[in-house]
Parts: sequence; C-alpha cells; structure tokens
Amino acid sequence: MQNKTETKRLRRREPLIQYGTPLHHIVEYVQLIVGSFIVAFSFNLLLNPNEIASGGVVGVSTILDSLFNWEPAVTQWAINIPLFIAGVILVGKKFGVKTAIGSIITPLFILLTNDLTPPTNNLLLATIFGGIGIGFGLGIVFRGRGSTGGMDLAAQIIHKYTGLSLGLSLALLDGLVILTAGILISPEKAMYALIGLFVTSKTINAVQIGLSYSKVAYIITNETEAVQEAIINEIDRGLTKLSGYGGYTEEEKIVFMVVVGQTEVTKLKTLVKTIDPNAFIILSDTNEVLGQGFKFTT
Repeated sequence: MQNKTETKRLRRREPLIQYGTPLHHIVEYVQLIVGSFIVAFSFNLLLNPNEIASGGVVGVSTILDSLFNWEPAVTQWAINIPLFIAGVILVGKKFGVKTAIGSIITPLFILLTNDLTPPTNNLLLATIFGGIGIGFGLGIVFRGRGSTGGMDLAAQIIHKYTGLSLGLSLALLDGLVILTAGILISPEKAMYALIGLFVTSKTINAVQIGLSYSKVAYIITNETEAVQEAIINEIDRGLTKLSGYGGYTEEEKIVFMVVVGQTEVTKLKTLVKTIDPNAFIILSDTNEVLGQGFKFTT
C-alpha cells in the first residue's frame, strides 16, 4: 500500500512537459512567438499612439515616429539586426537562434498591427496598461528563454567591454532613451515613460515568478519522529532536517524546514501544535519554489 501511495505521489508531481524534450523546445518557441505578439499589440494599441517611449529599441522607434513619421517596425529592424550581428561578432554566439528570431518577428508583428485604434488618449491609462502588456509579453518570452533583441544586445556588448553590470548597462540605455524623449517629445511624456518602465519591470517579475506565494516553515519540536511522519503522510510534503544548537538551552536540536502552499499553512500549524503544543514554528514568505510538489521550469 505504501509503495502505491509513493508511486502515485511521484507521478502526480512530474512536470507535464519534460525539460529538454522536443516538445519542450516547441513550447519555448511558441512562448517566444506569443510573447512577441503581445509586445507588438501593446505597443501599437497604447504606447506608440500616445508617444510613450518607455525605453529600449521600441522607445527609440517611438521617438523617430513622432519626429519624422518613420515606420517603427523598420526602425527596429534597422537597429536590431546590426546589433545582433555585432553581438555575435563581439560577444560570441551565445545569443542563439531565439534572439535572432525575436529580433525579427517582434518588429514584424508591430508592422502587421500598426493600424490598431487606441482605446484611450489618457496618458496615465495608456502608460499603465501599455506597460502591463509589454511586461506580460516580455515575461512570456523570457520564460521561453528567448529575447526580443534590442537594448539587451547592446547591454551585453557594453557589459563585456566596460565591466559595467548587465542591469546597470540596460538601465543606462533605457534612461538615455527616456531622456531623449523628454528633450525631443515632451518632458511630461518622459515622466510617464518612467512609470511605464517601472510597470513593465514589475509585470515581467510577476510573469516569471508568479503571483502565488508559498511559505517556508522552520519547526523545532521535541516530538521529531511524530511531526516528521505527520508532515510526510498527512500534508504530503517532504522536509529537510537541519542541525541546530539552542543558544539558551545549549542543546542540540533538529530543525525541520518545510515548504507548503498558502492553503496548507493552517493545516501544518494545527497538525504540529496537536502533536507538540510547545513546538516552535517560524513562517516566512517565499516567491518561487521549483521542484516536486510545486512548480517545474518549462
């Protein structure tokens, strides 16, 4: 009976799509395509019509579209393709096929959706929802281990030849784009662009990490065997035993580390306190948990 239960538990926790399989690679390319389309859709529907240049190559294309009426997709190709070639020559072939595809299809989708009618002329609404759309699309692209090219490539080059961190290099480039928009388009719209950049970064994090939170519990109890058995059998969670040493009692203790979902917190506390009313429990939030019983990378 125990072997059947263990087999069922392991089967239930296996990822739907195994990492490294052909199907897994197909899913990654689908994520790249879908994410790129969402980026293009959000750009043409909300940001570009309202002249919100929130960083990156798309921001540069917005500036040039506003000043000279240049087609944003053509501008992005004119920047992305040379940057990709320069990146391969100067940094190496680490960018890969997905970066090349992303550098081409994102402007293509922007070209195909350039006749969309913006639903609002309110700059704040366009900035917030445009930032959410761009962040959502980029988050999907990044989950598929892809890239839309652009300033990411330039940041890699700057990082290699100046020693600046990737994050700082990208921030400087985005800041330069927004500053240029403030000078050439409007200081007010540049301030909105900063809001859009912030919203985009937060949305990317939400897509990559997820909105759900798990809890990490540290449990110190004198009823170690009973608590261990209850956590494994009643909550169906694994645990890790850590070695501890009491600063007050100067006694060696076993500390259980258990990760549970939000809905399992009350059950865990009740279960432990039922077995050992004097148990010491510490709970803290964790944003992302990868592994059996939680989330698998795709």
